[in-house]
Amino acid sequence: MAQFVTLEEAKSLPFWRRPVALLFLMATAMPIAFSVWVLLLNNFVIEVAKFDGFDISLLHFVREIPGFLAVGVIAIIMFMREQVLGLVSLILLGAATALTAQFPEIGGILVLTMLSSIGFHYYETVNQSLQLQWLKIEDAPRMLGWLMAAGSFATIMAYLLIINTWEYFDLSYNFVYMTAGAITLLIAVFAMIAYPQFEAPTPQNKRMVLRKRYWLYYALQFIAGGRRQIFMIFAGFMMVEKFGFDVHEVGQLYLINLVVSMVAAPVMGRVVARFGERRALGFEYLGLVAVFVCYGGVYYFSWGFAIAAALYVIDHVFFALALALKTYFQKIADPADIAPTAAVAFTINHISAVALPLPLGLLWLAAPAGVFIFAAAMAATSFCLAMMIPRHPAPGNETIFARPIPQAAE
Repeated sequence: MAQFVTLEEAKSLPFWRRPVALLFLMATAMPIAFSVWVLLLNNFVIEVAKFDGFDISLLHFVREIPGFLAVGVIAIIMFMREQVLGLVSLILLGAATALTAQFPEIGGILVLTMLSSIGFHYYETVNQSLQLQWLKIEDAPRMLGWLMAAGSFATIMAYLLIINTWEYFDLSYNFVYMTAGAITLLIAVFAMIAYPQFEAPTPQNKRMVLRKRYWLYYALQFIAGGRRQIFMIFAGFMMVEKFGFDVHEVGQLYLINLVVSMVAAPVMGRVVARFGERRALGFEYLGLVAVFVCYGGVYYFSWGFAIAAALYVIDHVFFALALALKTYFQKIADPADIAPTAAVAFTINHISAVALPLPLGLLWLAAPAGVFIFAAAMAATSFCLAMMIPRHPAPGNETIFARPIPQAAE
C-alpha cells in the first residue's frame, strides 16, 4: 500500500528518501536512455536505415507529436498521481529505447520513436511540475541548476563508457540501446518501490488552464520549441552529414559539451538568482542569435569542423539559461496552476516543434544555411519578448505592461 507523506513530514525521512533526492534520481535516470538514444541516432539512421535529411526530419516530426499532446497529462492526473505518472513514463522511455535497434527499418524506428517520445515528454511535463511544486521559490534557480548538472553527469558516465568501449569491443547499436534502456527502466522501478508518495501543500487544478496573464510565458515557450527543435535535428545531423563524424567522435563532442554544461549549469542557476529572469534570458537569446548565424556561416563559407564543434558546445551552454523560464513562471503562477500549465506549456512549446521539421527538412535539402538563419530570427524574437519580463515578476506583475495588484491596507 502506498505511503503518503507531506513535504513537511518528508523532512524527517532519511535524506535519500526525501523529495529532492527523488528529483535527483529521476534527473540522472532519464538521460541514460534519452541521451544515449540521441548520441547514436544520427549514425544509426544513416548507417543502418540509410536516412537522408527529409527522413530525419520525419523522425523528429513523429518524435514531437507526443509533446504536442502533452496536455493529455491533465486528463491522466485525474486518476493517477503525478509522481506515479512520471515514473511510469520513465519505464516506457527505457523500454522503448532498449528495443530501438531491434527494428532497423523506417517503420519500426518511427513506432519506437513515438513510444519513447511519449515516455520522454510525459516525464518532462510531470517532472517540471514536481520541481516547481517541491522546490521553494528562493531555492529553485540554484536547485534547478544542480539538477541539470546531475543529468549532465549521468550522461557523461554513459558517454565515457561508449567512447572507450565502442571500437575496442566492437559494440553493436542493439547492445548499447538495450543496456541504456534497461538501466533507466530499473531505476524507475526502484524509485516506484522505495519512495513514498509526496503531497504538495497546494492541490493542483485537474482541468486545462489558459490564463491571459500568462501570455508572455506562452509566447516564449512557443518560440523556444521551434528553436530547440532546429538545434536538436540539424546541429547534430550536420556533424555526421557534412563532417563525417563517427559514433566515438560524436561521443567525444557530446562529452566535451556535457562537462562544460555540468560546470556551467549551477553557475547559470546562481546567475538567474542574482540578475533575474529578464537579464538571464536576454543574454541567452542574444548569444543564440550569434551562434545560429555562425552555424549558417559553417555551411555557406565552408568553415572547418572545429568551429562547428565549438559552436555546438556554446549553443548548449546558452540553453542552460532556459531554467530562467521555469522560475519566471513559478514566480507569476497561482500554485494550483503549476501542473495543468506545465502540460499546456509543453503543448504550446511543441506546436512549433511539430510544425517546423518537415518544411525545414525540405529547406535543408536546398539551402542548409537558411535553416540556421531562420533559427537566428526566432532567437531575436525571443529576445524582444524577454525584455517584457519585469525585474521582479509576481502575480499581477507578469510583464512590464502589467499594473501590480494594489495591496490591501492593514
